[in-house]
Amino acid sequence: MSARDHAAEARALPDFDFDLRMHGYLWKSFTPWIDGVSALELGCFHGAFTSRILKEFPDTCVVEASAECIEAARGRTDTPLVEFIHSTFEDVEINRKFDAIFLLHTMEHLDDPVFVLRRCREWLAPGGRLFLAVPNAHAASRQIAVKMGIIPKPTDVTGAERAHGHRRTYSRNAFEAHILRAGLRLLSIGGCLFKPLANFQMDAALKHGIIDDKFLDGCYELGKDFPDLCSSIFAVCE
Repeated sequence: MSARDHAAEARALPDFDFDLRMHGYLWKSFTPWIDGVSALELGCFHGAFTSRILKEFPDTCVVEASAECIEAARGRTDTPLVEFIHSTFEDVEINRKFDAIFLLHTMEHLDDPVFVLRRCREWLAPGGRLFLAVPNAHAASRQIAVKMGIIPKPTDVTGAERAHGHRRTYSRNAFEAHILRAGLRLLSIGGCLFKPLANFQMDAALKHGIIDDKFLDGCYELGKDFPDLCSSIFAVCE
């Protein structure tokens, strides 16, 4: 295990309702490529996406560096079907292969993401697929923050992001470059959900009825036309 305090980093992550809603839109983006029965999730936070994976992949394994997150996810999934492994991705020993691997909003936390992507390639079964997503440096909300003088440039890591473990903020070009350096083949890459406001602003607007699920559905559809302005960049690889 590394010297990083993964539990403290997880505790520093705000639990936004918008983030939970984003899971559904990410899954929708991945749906055309979903297939198989076995899945590996690298990083589970509190298990919200783990529960979604389980509905499609009855044989699911989770690797998580925070024991606190494992306990939270274990309580949320409430099933013996999930195998939880307490380890970093760099150190874990996995002697099997999977039909699907999910590394979602996690690459930005890694000290050496290319190394971890290469490990993912080894864990993929023949015909298996790797599903990736990262926060987008060039989301509309982030570019507005630059114009407001809140952050110097879109790819900067803010103090709050660093507190919960971010090592970088991905542009699409940097994201794609790391995927290709790892020797993976891109099947699909794009943006998920046009994002006009910061997470806390989206939560406040949802809470007060200023926006609703129908508005978010519209943002998802608009994101297909403007992928570079979306909340997240996603990729499907093999």
